Amino acid sequence: MEPRTTSRRNFLALSMGLPLGAALAACGTSGPSSPGGGATGGGGGGAGGANTTYWYITGQPQEGIRGNTLKRFNDANPNEKIKATTFQNDAYKTKIKTAIGADQAPTIIFGWGGGTLRSYVQANQVEDLTPWFEQNPQVKDRLFESAFGAATIDGKIYAMPCEGVQPIVMYYDKRAFEKIGAEPPETWGDIMDLVPKFNAKGIAPFSLGGQSRWTNMMWLEFLFDRIGGPEVFQAVFDGEKDAWNNPASIEGLTKMQELIKANGFIKGFSSITADSNADQALLYTGKAAMMLHGSWTYGSMAQDGGDFVSGGHLGYMNFPPVDGGKGDPSNTVGNPGQYLSISSKATPEQKEVAKKYFATAILSDAEIKEWIDTGAVPIVKGVDSQYATVKDAAWQQFVYGISSNAKSFAQSWDQALSPTAAEKLLDNIAKLFQLSISPQQFASNMNAVIGK
Repeated sequence: MEPRTTSRRNFLALSMGLPLGAALAACGTSGPSSPGGGATGGGGGGAGGANTTYWYITGQPQEGIRGNTLKRFNDANPNEKIKATTFQNDAYKTKIKTAIGADQAPTIIFGWGGGTLRSYVQANQVEDLTPWFEQNPQVKDRLFESAFGAATIDGKIYAMPCEGVQPIVMYYDKRAFEKIGAEPPETWGDIMDLVPKFNAKGIAPFSLGGQSRWTNMMWLEFLFDRIGGPEVFQAVFDGEKDAWNNPASIEGLTKMQELIKANGFIKGFSSITADSNADQALLYTGKAAMMLHGSWTYGSMAQDGGDFVSGGHLGYMNFPPVDGGKGDPSNTVGNPGQYLSISSKATPEQKEVAKKYFATAILSDAEIKEWIDTGAVPIVKGVDSQYATVKDAAWQQFVYGISSNAKSFAQSWDQALSPTAAEKLLDNIAKLFQLSISPQQFASNMNAVIGK
């Protein structure tokens, strides 16, 4: 199963593990398996590197790449082998929560950064890797700086960023713009000016799978950033009182409802699901002119959209700036990487093996090639030179440029927040888009769950 044909729901189910479904995980097994080492217990027991353990999620091709990396390390370090256990997505989420709560986590903890990592830190369950990164600058310096945001809690790094990036992108149909004789938007003002022009031609300005809720969230993530900069949501993540009531937040929420009231989205968007790729189909069939969505949708459109991609009709760009906004227009949002932490309950020997694995095996040249061959963009500086010979070279170069040049690569809000706050967020976003609550009511509702 190619990641280029994976929806965000599927990608996150496999690679991020948070509550957005498990369709791709169905490609794996229904429970744990143990390639190259047998099933294992927690990472805290025993002595010596031979008991170093690592749990990760099933589903191809990601599972295969993770397994290949581990095999290369074990072959090169026969006296420091790491034992792996793999789990289907939902099984992993349950198992890792139980294991961490019982001080029986594996040595290497596959995770998502953000809110989940914060909960581990608060429970003193993961190792502070800041000193190790300072002692090994060559490990940190080769990775996208933006990937460390979701790995950092209160100024300290608690996880090793790994694998690839998935930024949110503004897609557009070049044919639709030709029909109205216009150019793609360069500012938020341009977006608002384009709305009546597309509607007059019977083309929806934007496609949106609003029933899925997280698709709506992507709009707010960019508006908050473009208006007030990454500090606006950072205050929420840091648990600052009344952070959602920031003037930039209210302005972003207000602009969002202005676009909705102006018929900026396809009629009936709140009943359209992203998981069925119906929102993508509206773009490539010419019913909508633009769509804000994850980079993972490129492959789906290439596969299902006829000659939409191969014929050069698909355009893509970063989200445009908002007039007068403070946010850097290079900033992006989405999934800045995946993350590996080390259990604080592991033995000193196990911790050293894990750190050696991070330094020598994770995102090695061999692993980088495997990710690129699947259409992914690894979080490593300078790998763009390897895209010249791949099928979708221009697209991968674009994603690399967006991700590597971003001053800030914010993690998706529902990943950054706790599960309680994330569910409240998605519920209130749906109400905001249905115009059933005001921007101020949204802010008040969300302030009530800050820090929970």
